[in-house]
Amino acid sequence: MAVLDLGTNNCRLLVASLGADGNLKVTGSFSRIVRLGEGVEATGLLSEAAMDRTIAALKICAERIRRAHAVKVRCIATQAARAARNAADLVARVRAETGLELEVISPEQEADLVALGCAPLLGDGYKGALVFDIGGGSTEIIRLGRKDGRVEKRFAASLPLGVVTLAERAPLHGRADYDRLSAELTDRFAALAMPDFDPAAEHLLGTSGTVTTLAAIALELPRYIRARVDASWHETPALVAVSERLAGLDVAALAAIGSIGADRADLMLPGCALFAAICRVWPSPMLRVADRGLREGMLRQMWRDQA
Repeated sequence: MAVLDLGTNNCRLLVASLGADGNLKVTGSFSRIVRLGEGVEATGLLSEAAMDRTIAALKICAERIRRAHAVKVRCIATQAARAARNAADLVARVRAETGLELEVISPEQEADLVALGCAPLLGDGYKGALVFDIGGGSTEIIRLGRKDGRVEKRFAASLPLGVVTLAERAPLHGRADYDRLSAELTDRFAALAMPDFDPAAEHLLGTSGTVTTLAAIALELPRYIRARVDASWHETPALVAVSERLAGLDVAALAAIGSIGADRADLMLPGCALFAAICRVWPSPMLRVADRGLREGMLRQMWRDQA
């Protein structure tokens, strides 16, 4: 099986099989920053340059899928394609130039897939988790709970707030800009606050480049190591402290951090502002980090549908 997630910032491929025990066996992967959503916030259109970058990455993905002899393939696009008036042009180009069938999914479908991919990381001893996925063009908030020994989705919402769109809307120059944006985002997320959310019995579960990077820095990794980050537990205030520390750095200093790098340096502070806002609205003391989500959810859905 092969699944491809074309987001606002990244193009990610995962080739894997799912065993009878429910565990994924990854046999291949690919990731490239394509910035498909560049300029969409201002123009409502996918630019030719962004589509060219994306097609180039998708050609690599198509070749890897062919080499893997994947029997089942699903390729999806999320917020940038949803927001762009010319998304149909991209879908047609992808089909013609790569042979891949690209499906633009709804926010509801995206949240369902994220929930399915992250469900195995709901911590033992907890009755639920607040999942958040900070993407390039949107942020998903999902509440998971236990029922009859199974994990179920109880709430989901998608806000058109992502690291790319926020960076393009108002680049952050200094701590004052960061604090202003973080306060604004806190107000936006507060509209989704849940009076019955129990911080003692429900932990945070974060998936995205922002939260995995914060975890890598908190773990003092010289470079990003997925095996150390995925499924790791952290005290929420400790990750918030990392986020606040990064808020005082400029783009050059952020780029020099091994787990961030030059390609993502300008997106880190918007991500940190989103992260800090979420932690204020849902102040659980513990947070689990997931280097998994949408693609794993796609694989699990494909496996479930064929069972």
